[in-house]
Amino acid sequence: MPKNILTRGYRRSLDRAQSLNRAQKTAFAGVGALGVTAVALAAFPAGAQTTTTSEAAPAAKVAYSSQQQIKDVHAGVADQLAGASQKVAAIEAQKEAAAKQAAAQQKAAAEKKAVVKKAAAQREAKETASRSAKRVEVKQVSAKSYPNNLDGWIREARSIMAKHDIPGTYSGIHRNIIRESSGNPKAINDWDINAINGIPSKGLLQVIPPTFKAYHVPGTSWDIYDPVANIAAACNYAADKYGSMDNVNSAY
Repeated sequence: MPKNILTRGYRRSLDRAQSLNRAQKTAFAGVGALGVTAVALAAFPAGAQTTTTSEAAPAAKVAYSSQQQIKDVHAGVADQLAGASQKVAAIEAQKEAAAKQAAAQQKAAAEKKAVVKKAAAQREAKETASRSAKRVEVKQVSAKSYPNNLDGWIREARSIMAKHDIPGTYSGIHRNIIRESSGNPKAINDWDINAINGIPSKGLLQVIPPTFKAYHVPGTSWDIYDPVANIAAACNYAADKYGSMDNVNSAY
């Protein structure tokens, strides 16, 4: 084998080893294709022969590998950022869902409270109405009933007079009734001066209409012939003029 052929083969192997060694260092440094090319040019001394296309191929292959590693790093960072964004979005979605659930629970609690309050108010209203009805019933039951006769009329009139501080004893009222009307609630005087003047005296205690109207006692009838109303108005008039019906012993 000729010597020059062996020499060229040895140099090719040496050049290939040097090119691979420099390309590996370039790949670890993270430089691009431009750095690989500069290293490849620096591998040859001044005046040396230019390597063939087949000899330069390993350097190009290494340069491609470096760019791919950089792209892979970029892709990894992008994937991490995308994953972080997804996690943040998921956390925000969980917070929003929790806030909605809390608002719904609060609304439900408020509605339940309103229903309970309304039910309590309705129950209280029913109980109040029931108590009022019972009080009315008790009052009606406990209200005194008086016989429909002279005795009953006098006693009922005196109970009303007591509420208005109108004096008059049972005996004083009874005595004047007997003298004036003999106990007839429909009695009317058609012969005295009042009758002559067109305003005859009427009722148990013979009261003229203007006097009955002026001294009417609240809680009694406006009918001058009503025995209780007639007694109460006459006693009210007598109390004003004479101090009490007990002080009246004649026509008044």
